[in-house]
Amino acid sequence: MIASNIGRKFLVAYNARYGTDYDAKTFFVEVFYPLFFDHPKYLMTAGNSPLENPKISWEPMIRGKKEFETHQQRNERYVKFIEKIESRDDADASIAIGFPSLDCNATTSGQVSNITMPISKEDVYLSWIGSGLGVGVKGGFCILFDNDEILMDIYDGWKLYRNAVNETAMLKGNQINSWNGQWLAHRYSRGFIPESPMANLKEYLSGKDDVMGIDTKTWTSVLVAFARNHKLPSLLGYVYNLGQMNTTIGFIPFNLDEIRRPVELYERFFGMDSGRKAEELWGTEIGFKLACQFGSMGTRAMEPKGFKDYIKNAKVPKCGKDEEQTLKFNVYKIWIMAMLNNEDLWDKSKELAQLLAEYASSGERGKKVNSNKVGTLLEDSVNKNSFIKNLTPIVKDIEEKEKLVEIAKIVNLMPSDNVPFFLTLLRFNYAANQ
Repeated sequence: MIASNIGRKFLVAYNARYGTDYDAKTFFVEVFYPLFFDHPKYLMTAGNSPLENPKISWEPMIRGKKEFETHQQRNERYVKFIEKIESRDDADASIAIGFPSLDCNATTSGQVSNITMPISKEDVYLSWIGSGLGVGVKGGFCILFDNDEILMDIYDGWKLYRNAVNETAMLKGNQINSWNGQWLAHRYSRGFIPESPMANLKEYLSGKDDVMGIDTKTWTSVLVAFARNHKLPSLLGYVYNLGQMNTTIGFIPFNLDEIRRPVELYERFFGMDSGRKAEELWGTEIGFKLACQFGSMGTRAMEPKGFKDYIKNAKVPKCGKDEEQTLKFNVYKIWIMAMLNNEDLWDKSKELAQLLAEYASSGERGKKVNSNKVGTLLEDSVNKNSFIKNLTPIVKDIEEKEKLVEIAKIVNLMPSDNVPFFLTLLRFNYAANQ
């Protein structure tokens, strides 16, 4: 039913762009069906509808073990499908995408309600159009975005996917949602060329035993690319999965300002080229499904993998000269700064880290003692009280007392939830001074 609403929104935008006056059935018959289904390989699964029931097995056809259906056979399916829609006064999963199955307890049933709602034939056709606009992301989920521009940009990629399926013999069909994710990430990338839309779109296929499929993009690669190109503060998405078991997560707000923040900070501090390399590290700590449980997707969901070890165990990192490790540590630091949402704390942590590094290495006799005091401060401080307690012995015998007192005051006044992030940032900056 949500797919029907997205399909309706898309059709309004489509008619506005092209000056047409399509209703849902006419668009389905004249545009959608010929592109998606009237070919040897479909662009999307047709579920339990007459278009794909009896079930179609693509792989034997791709391998040459079985012939593809003829145009006449496909037309017979099409006629049965249209007749079934037109003869019904209700709708279920056999004719509409995302609707309940006849057996409401089946794992493939979805959006079941005891509220009687009028379902028009228009809604049935719209559900197919809307489903073709789902954006597949890693984790097995799709997102339907409530945004005209995204919907039209997805549409622009449909014909390109059809061309790829037709021209690549060993490429399987039914992956429109994975393609939509690949296409949007490419469409909003720095390397996109409108005059040659497939240029620079590389490595979007994966294969096993010569049968190829569309790789699924991460949610961050799609949303970071969109956020970089559009200054909208937020974007609403409906998250779901239709398969052997239908799963609905629901409506998730994507906070584009927060998604943009760490990416822009990284490029500002470490350069754009390094920022491109860092993009694949964002949002790798938790899966997409778990991130949705936050209620909205923003900076917190962008957490890079491995960071928790440093904040839980309060360990000081060993910053080597390896490019990959340096990239990862820089991502950690920028994510902390984005979570703190205070760039002044970046400067304060670097200033304190430098003072501590100088103190730890000062004095021949006191060098070991000083180093141990700094080690205690970095490794045993987990909150405001322990930080100030462990900083006190250092303040007593350091010349720049005012600076340390000022930082202690800042830590004491900051929200308690931010203290572990600041202390972790301090550890990284201290390691960079070693």
